Amino acid sequence: MKSIHIEKDSTFINELENRLEMNEPISSWELFSMAFHAEKTTMTPSFKGLRALEFLPHVDFLNHQISSAEQVIEQMNGRAILADEVGLGKTIEAGLILKEYMIRGLVNKALILAPASLVNQWEKELNEKFYIPAVAYRKNMSWEQGNIIISSMDTAKRSPHRDTILNLDYDFVLVDEAHKLKNHKTKNFAFVRSLKKKYCLLLTATPVQNQLVEIFNLVSILKPGHLGNYDTFLKSYGKDRKNMKQDMYLKQLVQKVMVRNTRKDTGLNQIKRNIETIWTEFSKEEKEVYESLEDSSVYLPSFSKITFLREFCSSREACYLSLKKMLAEQPDLEGFQRITEAIEQLPNHKKAEKAVELIKEIGNEKIIIFTEYRATQLYLQWYLQQNGISSVPFRGGFKRGKKDWMRQLFRDHAQVLIATEAGGEGINLQFCNYMINYDLPWNPMRLEQRIGRIHRYGQNKDVHIYNFALKDTVEEHIMKLLYEKINLFEQVIGHLDDILAELAIPDIEHELQEIYSESTTTGEAKVKLNNLSAIIQQTHDTNYEEEQYYGNT
Repeated sequence: MKSIHIEKDSTFINELENRLEMNEPISSWELFSMAFHAEKTTMTPSFKGLRALEFLPHVDFLNHQISSAEQVIEQMNGRAILADEVGLGKTIEAGLILKEYMIRGLVNKALILAPASLVNQWEKELNEKFYIPAVAYRKNMSWEQGNIIISSMDTAKRSPHRDTILNLDYDFVLVDEAHKLKNHKTKNFAFVRSLKKKYCLLLTATPVQNQLVEIFNLVSILKPGHLGNYDTFLKSYGKDRKNMKQDMYLKQLVQKVMVRNTRKDTGLNQIKRNIETIWTEFSKEEKEVYESLEDSSVYLPSFSKITFLREFCSSREACYLSLKKMLAEQPDLEGFQRITEAIEQLPNHKKAEKAVELIKEIGNEKIIIFTEYRATQLYLQWYLQQNGISSVPFRGGFKRGKKDWMRQLFRDHAQVLIATEAGGEGINLQFCNYMINYDLPWNPMRLEQRIGRIHRYGQNKDVHIYNFALKDTVEEHIMKLLYEKINLFEQVIGHLDDILAELAIPDIEHELQEIYSESTTTGEAKVKLNNLSAIIQQTHDTNYEEEQYYGNT
């Protein structure tokens, strides 16, 4: 390359003193005009509207996504909680905000922290949709060298990465699934709060899950002191979430740092959520084993008995493995040895037969099956194969690359994806609109997260949800007394969240476990569940017309 020789001209400096003494012009108007217009052309204009939109004509942004990005940039100074309901496009909003700051020259170095299963998804989304040169952190990469790096929280907070990252100055930090920062005593919280950051986005569909103090902790990452100090906050508002609804001043303070859109607000209810319960019955042999487990309360704590019953409703394999593990630790439990032997003799699970029947009835459509148990996942994969149905597994223990591979295999080849709870977190499957909940979680928030994998931004077909339940079992109790009576499947999950707060129930799953643990008979448990669902329904009816307290004013 030809070298360029630059010669310093000192004439201007040498003659400046003489021009000042002679009261002569100290510069050229032509040069000043050129410099002025050059500076005006490159300077950052006022934050009114989004310049990024003209650079992204291929992206079909929704109105609420544009308005959310404008609100964060123009009113919140780039420090905000994006708390849209699952499936409304928080990732799109965050990408638009980051792109806007980069175009304006305000962000050069950024760090995106996401669950390990979502790192590659973030990389793909930012590069392909927003033309942002983001890279997923790989082993031996330099944190100093990369400008836009995506990493899992676990990797970033681990030594030796932690010290290096905390010494860097970031223009922009984003944390996905930020509800995992709700506890201020955790390493995750301390790490994110210690990051040097100019702009910061926290993404979560559930900013408050149990206690009001969780929103205080999230806000303190963005704007320390915005809600006062910890002790004063607890003294003023306590931990009860219903105080958010009752105290308008607190609500207004939170809305200065949080944007929350709901399907109702955005009018995005055109995609229908079709819910159907698929009832099945045990075979005679399965029913005998279930009743044997039910009658075994004399040998076991109630919690263990309920666990075995739930597992057996899912699959014989799930229950069998747990029983074998228990017998290895307590071999003197003869009654359970006989139950284990009876399970070994069982034919195919009736619920699995029903699943195959439904899949064949649906036809060639893509279907995702959710189960809580890995043993059930493995059994279903084998059983579907025996019936000529192609499937791939998806679970939390897979490495990032394998998860991406499984998703691609599902999209391009297999008809069914069988996912466990941990594996389903964050995976986006808009190309699929059929879901089977093979066993139902006792935590409605987890059920909504499942459905949000297909009922989300980008889905252009109605979604079909099939919920399996076995008659005369614990599954029937939960289905009828919790889900159906309060019409959970048809509601926005936030409604139930509000109701539980008013009833001072911090964890519905724990509440259900307590009911079964404290009940001496199945009949007693049914009565208690009936009472709980009646109270929930009554509270729901009272509050139905009230504005959701997280909504924007």
